[in-house]
Amino acid sequence: MFRHQGKSRTLKHNLQIAIVLSFVAGIVNVTGFLSIEQLTTNVTGHFALFIYDVANFKFWKGTIYFLYIFSFLFGSFLSSFLIEKFRANKRLNVFVLPTIIECLILVSIALLSNIMEIQYKDAIACMLLFAMGLQNSYVTKISNAVVRTTHLTGLFTDLGIEISQLFFPKLHPNRKKLKSTIQLRISIILFFFGGGLVGGFLYSRANLKLNTLIIAAIILIISLFYDDIRYRLIKIKRKFNQKKSDKHNRAFRR
Repeated sequence: MFRHQGKSRTLKHNLQIAIVLSFVAGIVNVTGFLSIEQLTTNVTGHFALFIYDVANFKFWKGTIYFLYIFSFLFGSFLSSFLIEKFRANKRLNVFVLPTIIECLILVSIALLSNIMEIQYKDAIACMLLFAMGLQNSYVTKISNAVVRTTHLTGLFTDLGIEISQLFFPKLHPNRKKLKSTIQLRISIILFFFGGGLVGGFLYSRANLKLNTLIIAAIILIISLFYDDIRYRLIKIKRKFNQKKSDKHNRAFRR
């Protein structure tokens, strides 16, 4: 999921990471909105509010929205910077560090909410936007700009374009690839929606409040090491089968 890069990456890998990260983004989006009444996975609305406040000479109020935008931008920058810096190290999965940072942010916010009352909601919004900037950047790089998981505007635009192309088979003969891309877009949208439902249920009905973010972090950690765990299990299974085969061969020779 995270390990395969470049030419070795397939649609299946992109679909797996899209499902996981869009689900996480859905949880973060709803949890952030219910707790601090701000959208925390994209900056489109914040940019509009920033322009509105500046136009009405409410510069201090506009500064808050500017900080929201900058937090997302800085998260994206830092994620890409870390990936580029460690790309030369072939032994290191370069996507581990930004993912771990995202998990630490989500867990830190949750733990802080348990020991103190959240008074600085703008700081929480900035931290969540920073985390989503990290995620959107590394998933864009790992999928070669095929997958984006933190906002849906571009996804619906691309989906509409690709569905329209189905009606013109002569102009777009590669139907298999087109249908696969549509499947990917729909999966991201559905799992973002599903993550939002789960996040809302855990926040309100299960009364986890900001601890819901810990669930999102756990999902990220499991997905990050999924390939390593799967590889080790396959390796153990092969060794076991090899020993079993050797034992059988020795018994047959006797």
